[in-house]
Amino acid sequence: MLKPIKGSFKGKDVVSLDQFDQKSIKVLFKEAARIKKSKAKELLRTLPGRVAGLMFFEPSTRTFSSNSAAFKRLGGATVEHQNPLVTSSAVKGETIEDTAMMMQQYCDILVIRHPVKGTLARVADVADIPVINAGDGIGEHPTQALLDMFTIWEKFAKLTGIKGLMAGDMLNGRTVHSLIRGLSIFPGNTIYLLSPKQLRLSREEFQLYTKRGIKLVEIESLKQIPPDCHFWYWTRVQKERFADKKVYEKLKLSFILTKKLVTEKAGKKTIFMHPLPRVGEIELAVDKDPRSLYLTTEARNGMFVRMALFSLILKG
Repeated sequence: MLKPIKGSFKGKDVVSLDQFDQKSIKVLFKEAARIKKSKAKELLRTLPGRVAGLMFFEPSTRTFSSNSAAFKRLGGATVEHQNPLVTSSAVKGETIEDTAMMMQQYCDILVIRHPVKGTLARVADVADIPVINAGDGIGEHPTQALLDMFTIWEKFAKLTGIKGLMAGDMLNGRTVHSLIRGLSIFPGNTIYLLSPKQLRLSREEFQLYTKRGIKLVEIESLKQIPPDCHFWYWTRVQKERFADKKVYEKLKLSFILTKKLVTEKAGKKTIFMHPLPRVGEIELAVDKDPRSLYLTTEARNGMFVRMALFSLILKG
């Protein structure tokens, strides 16, 4: 049973955005903002002698690297496993629960990515140390949503009355699922969901989020993008979730963020975000726009938010 945060992170798992309320997010963002302004030498005194286990059963660049950098910048050390399905005892048939029970003998906290939805909740049930969900299949990616929300909050000084556009793979995109969950914690938010019909948000999730008070509007054309969004959140179509690669090839570049689209549809203060990696759905020319944050501010904020989580969970 996952414990709600309720403003106190010490010793707790972070597996789902459902554990969070407004107070918890404000506590986290206050700590992230403090860390962002702090000197590197001071931060190294935060978690000396502590060890984080990073277990990534799916490929990762940003999430793996930013967690590793975050823990080391706080003075801690890491035990790192990338692709354990090839390099660890998982090859021999060891269960993820047994792997976690073993890793906790060496570590103070575990950060795990796994291809099967719901796996991190199972791990959290058996582990005696805190567990952070770094992505579970098409389920959730809570720390990505938190860093995205921090980026929005930092830019607009609020998380209420936000209007956003999410484009790409709404069905399989765990970052989309988590960000909608996170924004539903705050009142008055509206999200436009731009995707092919085959990649719409599942009806179950659409109804779940709508009941929580967030307004979701599904659109199918670039022409339907409203002109006054606070953010655009572009995502790739998730190739690894397709059984039929021909279907993927047909859908992968349904919507492309171009310089022309930015000129025609974006507001002067609209920020452009992407959880990355991108695979052709953002034109390179858009990178030069000062409103594009995906390769700069958004990516770097991931490290600061994860530093804040580690500090709050292990120190309080």
